[in-house]
Amino acid sequence: MAKRFQRGLVVGKFAPLHRGHEMVIRRALEACKEVVLISYSQPELPGCEPARRERWLAALFPTTRRLVVTAEMLAARVGPGDEPREIPHNTANDLDHRRFCAWLCLEWLGGPVEAIFTSEAYGDGFARELTRCFRERNPGARAVHHELVDEARLLMPISGTVLRQDVHGQREWLSPEVYASFVRRICILGGESTGKSTLAVALAQALETLHVAEYGRDLWETKGGALVFDDMLAIGQRQVEMEDEAAGRANRYLFCDTSPLTTLFYSQHLFQRAATALEELARRAYDVTVLCAPDFPFVQDGTRQPESFRLLQHAWYVRELSRRGIAHELVTGQVAERVARITKRLTSV
Repeated sequence: MAKRFQRGLVVGKFAPLHRGHEMVIRRALEACKEVVLISYSQPELPGCEPARRERWLAALFPTTRRLVVTAEMLAARVGPGDEPREIPHNTANDLDHRRFCAWLCLEWLGGPVEAIFTSEAYGDGFARELTRCFRERNPGARAVHHELVDEARLLMPISGTVLRQDVHGQREWLSPEVYASFVRRICILGGESTGKSTLAVALAQALETLHVAEYGRDLWETKGGALVFDDMLAIGQRQVEMEDEAAGRANRYLFCDTSPLTTLFYSQHLFQRAATALEELARRAYDVTVLCAPDFPFVQDGTRQPESFRLLQHAWYVRELSRRGIAHELVTGQVAERVARITKRLTSV
């Protein structure tokens, strides 16, 4: 089907990107051969930083051309004799925002647009100002059309302001790719037979959410313990993929039974080396890191190293977390005690 417009534009803070925004962008994609997305905010809003907004837009709308503007980007573009540009404050008048967007189109995005898509009545004035700015550069520029989408918010009765007040309570308006950014990830570490897997399951049940199992153990069992060096990186990568897949389906928290840091330990222990990519994965940050003390009765299930090994592993975690400057919660005692301690920490924030 022929498209009505060559190039369309959607502008927003996308803080956060919600289903109302998505509807507007999809309407633009239906009508335009090319869709340009511009996002900026001054000041930035907590939890919706530029890198996150870029990730959301890229994940959900990979075929669009995206420009998530930051002050650093603008400063880096200023050349000799150029007038510095600043991102308009969120409370600036409409004209400042419209002219800024026109400038971005002309100077950053290669030219004018033929249509702008919004869910606001102000879009008519926006289109007129874009037309004026584009015709200053090229008198023959086509008048910009405004496509108004669901102005009354009947289809998508939500706003970024409402969402920011209670992201978790309003999560139905967020795609999983977006909601995942607001889920706190808790990494649970521990030597063999220290109860970390049991704790991950128990915490997920207590807080009515999900946990991510230890992929390395599953692969070890599948291969009968015959792991090779290349398996180490594959384990780390798959562990991260499983976390990312689960985060959008979780509820406030995601409990991660181990992390690539554990895989790094086993790579160094088994093969005396580690792939550079695995070392990079092991730098992965978590909101909370929990270390299980080796005070559980040791259970030899036929797959584990001797009991002395878990003490060696525990000592490695303590040293490595300290070396990396990663604060951690050391949990001791029975499972119920550990669950109560971590639950209290998480829910009291």
